[in-house]
Amino acid sequence: MATYDLVVIGTGPGGYVCAIRAAQLGMKVAVVEKNSTLGGTCLNVGCMPSKALLYSSELFEEAGHSFGKMGIKVSKPELDLPALMNFKQQGIDGNVKGVEFLMKKNKIDVVAGTGKVLGTGKVEVTGADGKAQTLETKNIVIASGSAVANLKGIEIDEKRIVSSTGALSLEKVPEKLIVVGAGVIGLELGSVWRRLGAQVTVVEFLDRILPGMDGEVAKQFQRMLEKQGITFKLGAKVTGIDSSGKTLKAQVEPAAGGAAEALEADIVLVAIGRTPYTAGLSLKEAGVELDERGRVKIDHHFATNVKGVYAIGDVVAGPMLAHKAEDEGVACAEILAGQAGHVNYDVIPGVVYTTPEVAAVGKTEEELKAAGVNYTVGKFPFTANGRSKVNQTTDGFVKILADAKTDRVLGVHIIGREAGEMIHEACVLMEFGGSAEDLARTCHAHPTRSEAVKEAALAVGKRAIHM
Repeated sequence: MATYDLVVIGTGPGGYVCAIRAAQLGMKVAVVEKNSTLGGTCLNVGCMPSKALLYSSELFEEAGHSFGKMGIKVSKPELDLPALMNFKQQGIDGNVKGVEFLMKKNKIDVVAGTGKVLGTGKVEVTGADGKAQTLETKNIVIASGSAVANLKGIEIDEKRIVSSTGALSLEKVPEKLIVVGAGVIGLELGSVWRRLGAQVTVVEFLDRILPGMDGEVAKQFQRMLEKQGITFKLGAKVTGIDSSGKTLKAQVEPAAGGAAEALEADIVLVAIGRTPYTAGLSLKEAGVELDERGRVKIDHHFATNVKGVYAIGDVVAGPMLAHKAEDEGVACAEILAGQAGHVNYDVIPGVVYTTPEVAAVGKTEEELKAAGVNYTVGKFPFTANGRSKVNQTTDGFVKILADAKTDRVLGVHIIGREAGEMIHEACVLMEFGGSAEDLARTCHAHPTRSEAVKEAALAVGKRAIHM
């Protein structure tokens, strides 16, 4: 029986980062992983492979439609899908090997198998051969992540009716693709296959895309995606899929009730969200409490109701984001070491990695109105930004929301090229309680897209220069 200071169940971004930080702080650490590779959903079938496909499909479209106007003459690009998938796999392999290296570097034991919490101080790990071993530990961190949410009455076979996992590895470009769900995952993967040649229809139960994002941003973004060729059916639900024929026939009804219509497709992508993954952990038997949505209940120090058992990441409340899980992993490890680990949940950015990108941090206008907060708005369009003009990438804008009394920045929303890179100066500013005036008086390099952030901050005080 091995004895540890900490055993982490799961090696996604939350789990492996927690393990590394704990090892840095002098703990003897083991991680338990049921899959054949480390890195969890993010590295293997999530964030990383999707970014490879987004990047390559974006270049494919630019070569076919944008190079000519820049004076670059090329023949019409041809898609080699197997080579594109190999490019994606090379990226996955590189990241997975990187995590393996970090485990060795930090002297963290990797235990292959499915972990089960036996209660305080004990984790049982069952390997692929069925043999079980028990790890004795002072502390346990559950970082088991999340799984694909299923649509009632529809079976995902990962061939024609796929989840995000299957949509990352299609063997050919579908002629027609239906995406069920207009959240981040559905829009990212839908845009990949649209660029590669598919006709894409997105069906969303709500009357808007990107629930939780700023309403104005979502509305403008939808218009941009429609210009790109994506069709939206909002306020609608898929009630069934007939897979008996050569093509799939999806039954689509108004969310409020009414006559159904049949939509044909080669592939249907179900992207209605994700659910906490707790299968096989024996949490109920160990006495670990879950909430009404199946998430592990924790206190402000990530502790469950069972002594010595903690939880982080997608398996607990909060946004299901890899960077949120990482920060929780670091904070949890530091708390276990007697330090003051902390996560500021008011400053967690979110990004949609489409073209253009959408990035946000802090409050939306809808949230501020609902809370009765008096705020001011500063907006600046990329059509008035020099760098965006010369590159002819002028879609989108920056919007800054500041407290009307104190000028403290409460939220920043960007839609435009490289929005995911630009959002971080807003994160740093907000982490230090900065004001729109602070941002407006910070010198920004010219010409850059980031100047639009400064101009939006100036616009809070109604003194933007270039608009």
